[in-house]
Amino acid sequence: MADSVVGCPYVSGLAGCSVKPRIVHVIVGLMDGGAEGVLARLCIHSQRFEHIVISLTGMGKFGPILEGSGIPVYCLNLNKGLFGWCRLLKLGYILRVNQPTAVQTWMYHSDLIGGLIAWMVGIRNIYWGIRHSDLNEKTTKRSTMLVARVCAHLSKKVPKKILCCANKSLQSHARMGYDESKLVTIPNGYDLTKFFPDVSKRKILRDDLNIDESIFLIGNVGRFHPDKGHDVLVESLSILKASNVNWRCLLVGRDLDENNQWLSESLVSHGLEGLVYPMGSRDDIPNIMNALDLHVLASRSEGFPNVLAEAMACGTACASTNVGDAAEIILSADSLCRPNAPDELANIILNLARENKLLPDKWDKRRRAGSVKIQEKFALKRMVQAYEKVWLS
Repeated sequence: MADSVVGCPYVSGLAGCSVKPRIVHVIVGLMDGGAEGVLARLCIHSQRFEHIVISLTGMGKFGPILEGSGIPVYCLNLNKGLFGWCRLLKLGYILRVNQPTAVQTWMYHSDLIGGLIAWMVGIRNIYWGIRHSDLNEKTTKRSTMLVARVCAHLSKKVPKKILCCANKSLQSHARMGYDESKLVTIPNGYDLTKFFPDVSKRKILRDDLNIDESIFLIGNVGRFHPDKGHDVLVESLSILKASNVNWRCLLVGRDLDENNQWLSESLVSHGLEGLVYPMGSRDDIPNIMNALDLHVLASRSEGFPNVLAEAMACGTACASTNVGDAAEIILSADSLCRPNAPDELANIILNLARENKLLPDKWDKRRRAGSVKIQEKFALKRMVQAYEKVWLS
């Protein structure tokens, strides 16, 4: 880990280090999340630029992955104490020493902190990254709301461009007061060498869980957070329990395990023990997506829901609340419903389960069409080229 600039190969002999333009990325952390995954994919697959990553906190999941691909990672280990905030001086030092062609920040806090410090050390090619479609005042921290509003005021001065992951994100932030002339949408891209239909992966995971092909396997992949709507999903599944569908459901993501007291109590109170499997964080998401018959997104708020695209790339059908750019990813309106409407979501799940059983040709067509759509519109190469085009401009 490049937690010190001392000995970093980018410090000495700077002019002769590389002929490639250098991009420094600033992000709050590198835990298992959508933005973090996009950052990692972008840095690893962008060959026209040299990339350096600065995490304001720790290495998380993606730090070792980035370092393993030859990308330097600096961790500031920022905390709320005075000493922790003094570490921001180190951020300025790293930026000055590495002399980047541009600084790309990721999400509100990094936009504010990374953007201002880059500006203060004389860098003007600053690009902000926005990953939210909107800010839900009921589930978003007040501090995050405040930071986003401050960024709106600074958007006319600090960034050259503001890169949004979704069209709805662009629209909502324009309404918040962000400089509309700088807002650009770049949809996420996916590594289709990892996410593709694979019968062997499906069989391996189902065999491990003792779930045979007669069971309609539902899944939800995403960290435990109010915005992800796990309470809505549980309500939907409790409605589905009254149907004649033979189903099970996998819950995959950070804090979705046996230590989650709310989840354990909620499954018991809704009579879902033995039907819903909390699996916690997993590193085999392509296996998970292939094993599922249906991925269900119950979120209240999203930007560009990665899990929908990843599931569809694997030939897995999806049902979703109409949040963020879900409607631009998912195939048809019959798979979308309003947020916070468990009865509507349960009805969609039930209809798709019946299609799976009674109309296999239609079901196979749906699965294939989803995979083709992701290949054509959301391949990783398209996203990388879009970012590089913006940086080169």
